[in-house]
Amino acid sequence: MQRLDFRAMGCQMLAVVDSDEANAIDALAQVPTWFEEWEASLSRFRPESELNQLNAAPDRAVRVSATLWQVLQESLSAARASAGLVTPAVLDAVQAAGYDRSFELLDARESDGAESMLVADWRAIKFDPDAQTVRLPRGVRLDFGGIAKGWAADEAARRLSAYAPALIDAGGDIAVSGAMASGARWPIAVTDPMQPDRDLALLMIGADAVATSGRDYRRWQHNGKAAHHIIDPRTGQPAVTDVLTATVIAPTTRKAEVAAKVALILGSDQGWRWIEARGELAGLLVLEDGQVIRSQRLDDYVWSESIALFENSVLPGLAMSD
Repeated sequence: MQRLDFRAMGCQMLAVVDSDEANAIDALAQVPTWFEEWEASLSRFRPESELNQLNAAPDRAVRVSATLWQVLQESLSAARASAGLVTPAVLDAVQAAGYDRSFELLDARESDGAESMLVADWRAIKFDPDAQTVRLPRGVRLDFGGIAKGWAADEAARRLSAYAPALIDAGGDIAVSGAMASGARWPIAVTDPMQPDRDLALLMIGADAVATSGRDYRRWQHNGKAAHHIIDPRTGQPAVTDVLTATVIAPTTRKAEVAAKVALILGSDQGWRWIEARGELAGLLVLEDGQVIRSQRLDDYVWSESIALFENSVLPGLAMSD
């Protein structure tokens, strides 16, 4: 088993292949290059990115790359599935909340700016599948946020699967290509955001994916008040919720990312019900007061024996960041 640690998309990344074969190791070495290419297209923090060029061309049909097209379609699917709670048309609101530069630069600073911004209607986005063009109405600007990370994790795991069983941890969005070479599931530890040196559960993941959304990490002071990066489109402000972190298991990392964000925005009662109503999901919510809520289906994934069995594993604990 081989692992590679690197930084991309503002997060610490981990790629693992369950093989010591030369072709698998060579493929593993390419993963940072893949993420660099995707970030150059999808990042709002890179002035020359394809996303920023699209945002700067309102009311024009812009032909986009396959990467941006795929991520936009995933984002629009997420908006439909979440009734608009997770939407790509959120950039102005995110910036108004103070998240107007890369988090590394924002950290430890007092941000200023507007208090809130109405979230644009994602349904106003026009696109032509045949020409692969996108037209953003004036006033609609996109931020793919966690959807881009989830998509990238899934895509990297898919590419590596041609060589060996693989795991990608993109800042807490974790994709696996299937079971490990032995046939066993991958062990993923869920870290307690209240006590980062303690784990809440050990998940055993085979054909599914895991993602965590949280307001414990990407937060700052904005006009003298605490703020975070997860916007509630209903208010245009950082979500007011009793959920500190939401971890969700789903068939793909993109779906897990969306579901975790929905659960956090809705709060513990509605969020738990939203997860339970969808048979493909399982989840764990950590509330602001430290209470932990688990969905009924989480038991299908939780390892019941001592987590110490995996103390020497090359695999990560689940990063509590979005």
